Amino acid sequence: MTTAKTLSYYNTNAPTFIENTVNVDFSETQTRFLRKLKSPAHILDFGCGSGRDTKYFLLQGFQVDAIDGSAALCAAASRYTGIQVQNMLFQDLTAVEAYDGIWACASILHLPPGELKTVMRKMAIALKTDGIIYTGFKYGTFIGERNGRFFTDMTEETFADLLRQIEDIDLDLEEQWVTTDVRPGRGEERWLNLILRKRS
Repeated sequence: MTTAKTLSYYNTNAPTFIENTVNVDFSETQTRFLRKLKSPAHILDFGCGSGRDTKYFLLQGFQVDAIDGSAALCAAASRYTGIQVQNMLFQDLTAVEAYDGIWACASILHLPPGELKTVMRKMAIALKTDGIIYTGFKYGTFIGERNGRFFTDMTEETFADLLRQIEDIDLDLEEQWVTTDVRPGRGEERWLNLILRKRS
């Protein structure tokens, strides 16, 4: 039920969530990700929320597919980006070697650890050889419900342990760095940012 409750939160609170995130300047991390790709690379925005990052990638000349589990966010993001955002759960990803990059910004952190491992396997399968994944987690060791949503937080150590548990999926950790939250008034919150690359 963790997924259902989280999706219910986003469906109910979509306007407020969009207002708080759509205009946030995330260009430093976006640029860090895009520098590792060559236009017109094919990107999957995996849990696109407001569509902020999808629109940015489109404007930079990249080909983008976008999905989100919240029907309300999909409708809003489709209007904002001008592309059809697919309403789909992370667990339903079936693409095979389709993407040069997968952008999972503050999205797969809503999965419990067991489902997170399953979904990361699906993400690795969906990547082309030498493709990259960006993802970010709230920094810490908390796992459970927070403000109506489920979260799995991560530190460098807990994420390394997760990767060891799924070492068969051919993903190497290429970069990791810690940032503060870019949203106004949230600077005390820290995030673990990660870039993974699919081995050739």
